[in-house]
Amino acid sequence: MKFYIMNGAGNRFGVFDARAHTSFAMTSELAKATAATGGPLGTMGADQIIIMRPPKTENAKSESADVFMESWNADGAQVDACGNASRCIPWLVMEETGRDKINLQTNAGLLQTWRTGAFSVAVDMGEPRLNWDEIPLKEYMDTRVIDVKVGPIDAPILARPGAVNMGNPHCVFFVDNADETAVEKIGPMIEYHPLFPQQCNVGFAEIRSRTEIRLRVWERGAGLTKACGTGACAALVAANRQNRTGRSAKIIMDGGDLDIEWREKDGHVIMIGPVELEFKGELAV
Repeated sequence: MKFYIMNGAGNRFGVFDARAHTSFAMTSELAKATAATGGPLGTMGADQIIIMRPPKTENAKSESADVFMESWNADGAQVDACGNASRCIPWLVMEETGRDKINLQTNAGLLQTWRTGAFSVAVDMGEPRLNWDEIPLKEYMDTRVIDVKVGPIDAPILARPGAVNMGNPHCVFFVDNADETAVEKIGPMIEYHPLFPQQCNVGFAEIRSRTEIRLRVWERGAGLTKACGTGACAALVAANRQNRTGRSAKIIMDGGDLDIEWREKDGHVIMIGPVELEFKGELAV
């Protein structure tokens, strides 16, 4: 079975190509062991483990899919979506087929992707889910600004975050300086906040201009990562809904930059960013 190590803007993945090995089953224990720092992927480990599978064909729409992407977090939990992997997997299929457009199937839906450079891919991430029960939240509230605070109730350190679902739930705080924010301390607290029954990814967004955001993300089940594709999309949407930015911006993360646009014509979020292949090889099955 083919095996790859890839990253998208520094977000690192171990990729199993199981399209010709349909009996191959990923487990929570195997995902954790493969992703572990110092494990098979070396001292860096991985943020997610990705399985490439043949498309599922439950309905007519899914028949247009070229490949199915199965995603597992480093803690062994299976998740519906991964933004940066949504560029990496189509890039592999593009290289394999010579095509410039690939339809990627995930548990969060069918995504259209297209090449924008030799090592750059765009993904139509679809419309953000913005209703409270789509995030989901435990109770009704306006998701533009949700009632989550860090610190004393009367003088919180952080407050008034936005909530967005981009295939997974995000809580986005706006901070004065993302690099000086205690992400590794605050992130786990919010990830398991009782308002989020499915936990959440936690973004810390520093608005540098109407077209530039510095972002750090504590990812659900993975911790602090160098980049988060869905987190970048969520940050732009949350910032625009609070009138902090326009509908497009460069998102600057530790591992690299992503260009995000929330299109006005159809409400879809477009993500453009880099792809890097670090290793490819074969595994005995």
